[in-house]
Amino acid sequence: MHVDEIIAAKGEPVFSFEFFPPKSDEGERNLRATLAALGPLAPDFVSVTYGAGGSTRQRTVELTKWIKQELGIEAMAHLSCVGATREELRSILDGLERVGIENVLALRGDPPRGEADWTPHPGGLHYSTELTALISEGYSFCIGAACFPEVHPEAKDLAHDLRFLREKVAAGASFAITQLFFDNELYFQFVEEARAIGIDVPIIPGIMPITDVKQIKTITGMCGATIPAALLEQLERRADDPEAVLQLGVSYSTLQCAELLARGAPGIQFFTLNRSPATRAILSALKLLRPWAGVLAGTAARAA
Repeated sequence: MHVDEIIAAKGEPVFSFEFFPPKSDEGERNLRATLAALGPLAPDFVSVTYGAGGSTRQRTVELTKWIKQELGIEAMAHLSCVGATREELRSILDGLERVGIENVLALRGDPPRGEADWTPHPGGLHYSTELTALISEGYSFCIGAACFPEVHPEAKDLAHDLRFLREKVAAGASFAITQLFFDNELYFQFVEEARAIGIDVPIIPGIMPITDVKQIKTITGMCGATIPAALLEQLERRADDPEAVLQLGVSYSTLQCAELLARGAPGIQFFTLNRSPATRAILSALKLLRPWAGVLAGTAARAA
């Protein structure tokens, strides 16, 4: 089922998990354990990332297929322009189509490891808008787009970044998932500005529970996201106590998600890093408390 149809039909926020293809047998065992732990939470869909330069290309296809066919969970494959010609991209899409995958997240992709600048592959594509158009023109996939509440590192400003998102929607993207963020006002401002220029597709916030101080500093440094000063201070105070960091990270993400949902976000995409405890704790609490219920009640009252 297409992700945009899932969002439209559910009538409540959707919850999804992002995984990356493991590169070792141990990593595969860990991922299987994670999926087993998170499966009972009934995610609406999951997404599977795509390594820089296509380094996990085949694993992405295999894992996405396994999740959908063996676990019965709707799955979305990431696809990037990096390291592939147009013909190679079509070949990948043909393979996804053959195994029954219906959803693709279209990305430009990051430069391969060790390279600082983005360089398109000869015979390939320059931008995710082009990839979105290629998919839309030749296939029936539901296409997702990435977006950036704190502005893409290569964008001039928010206005330019939003115009680029509008181009992706015009090319065929029917929903968007944000880069990780820790200040909800950045998300709500981004959505407001997007609506103001005519972007009307669902914009799902992407949330990464903090479980390790060094790790989250590295990740945010790479993607351009920021950690609020007060949160960073509390994390650094606990840096030598992994359990305390985990407790704070889970608590913060739970409150963050609750506010997002209470204020109308259409769902949450959890960046799991192939681990289950933090995401399981957060989503379990959210499903128990249902912070979105007031939003739905208000919508029903206005419609009556």
